[in-house]
Amino acid sequence: MWKNTSIKFLLAAMLVCLSNLLFSAVAFAQDGIQGINEASNKVRSYFDAGANLMYAIGAVIGIIGATKVYQKWNAGEPDTGKVAAAWFGSCVFLVVVTSVLKSFFGI
Repeated sequence: MWKNTSIKFLLAAMLVCLSNLLFSAVAFAQDGIQGINEASNKVRSYFDAGANLMYAIGAVIGIIGATKVYQKWNAGEPDTGKVAAAWFGSCVFLVVVTSVLKSFFGI
């Protein structure tokens, strides 16, 4: 008899928790267009921070690349120009991609 009462209590508790979960989800529902606009505004607000992060990453890559090119140049290695062009190209790529994305999406 003890087991039967315990199972009934457990089922009743689970039913109460499930109903609370469903009713709270209905209470917080919003219009689909409003949700899309809110998501769009959040992404637009994060884009400037992301662009600044890309510029900072480009600066760090530029410093590392300049150091590596300087070391190769002092060592007299013949492929110094190719390495310098690759490092410089990667920094320019980061800056150009960020600028193009800003202008393309109108942010």
